Amino acid sequence: MGVDVDGDGTDEHSWSVDPEDEQGAAVVAALGRQMRARREALGMRVGDLAAAIQYGEALIYKVEGGKRIAKPEYLDKVDDALKAGGLIRAMAEDLGRVRYPKKVRDLAKMEGQAVEIAVYRIHGIHGLLQTAEYGRALFEMRQPAYSEQEVERFVAAREARRVVFDKVPAPTLSFVQEEGTLRRRIGGTMVWRRQLEHLLEVLQLRNISFQVMPLDCEVHAGMDGGIEVLKFDDGSAVGRSDGAFNGRPVSDAKRLRILELRYGIIRAQALSPRESRAFVEHLLGET
Repeated sequence: MGVDVDGDGTDEHSWSVDPEDEQGAAVVAALGRQMRARREALGMRVGDLAAAIQYGEALIYKVEGGKRIAKPEYLDKVDDALKAGGLIRAMAEDLGRVRYPKKVRDLAKMEGQAVEIAVYRIHGIHGLLQTAEYGRALFEMRQPAYSEQEVERFVAAREARRVVFDKVPAPTLSFVQEEGTLRRRIGGTMVWRRQLEHLLEVLQLRNISFQVMPLDCEVHAGMDGGIEVLKFDDGSAVGRSDGAFNGRPVSDAKRLRILELRYGIIRAQALSPRESRAFVEHLLGET
């Protein structure tokens, strides 16, 4: 990797800091101060470090100043150059977490702790079931448009949430998708096909129940909007619905019962898991 002669390499070698994420910004700033203190303790100037690691000086100033989130490969080179013995390299995990928007981190944390996740989706396939290509296409079509860096950040955040599939014991996952979300060729035919193929692979997991709400369903309990309910090992739960309680998360038993009632009826009205899998296979076979 050579020095970026046309720029400071900021976008390529680091991530932006979310200005609205005070907690994340504090972590980035604290780690930047540690890196600067280590460099100064060795009597090394920024120019010396830049030459040693083959990155631009501007990037070093931004990382040390808490203005940018350093990528793992940058931390590796700095750790070696500053003879930190792995202390700087170990920051990768903390920095990797705060690169994502706070609301995404909070959601990923709850999903990671949940023992049951129940979801009804109206617009777009649920994030846990998406391919990176499909997710990128969704973000790229948003208006006002996201920058390329924002798109990549959101895609990476969505990908990181998939650790829920690696949990032991595995959580119980239940999804109901509107037929229209499966038929809409987000990203074009090839992206859409790969998304359907990925969906069929995921549905082989025994802890997942997947159902399709057909368009010809004349009585539909989900007309008020999507629903998501997460239950935890201690018996607590949190839920949210676009069309209930002003779209705010709820955790009290009375409101959760309302969401669970609606979701239960939606599942009863949808195609069975076996019929739903056959439906996805049929869609895939049409192309």
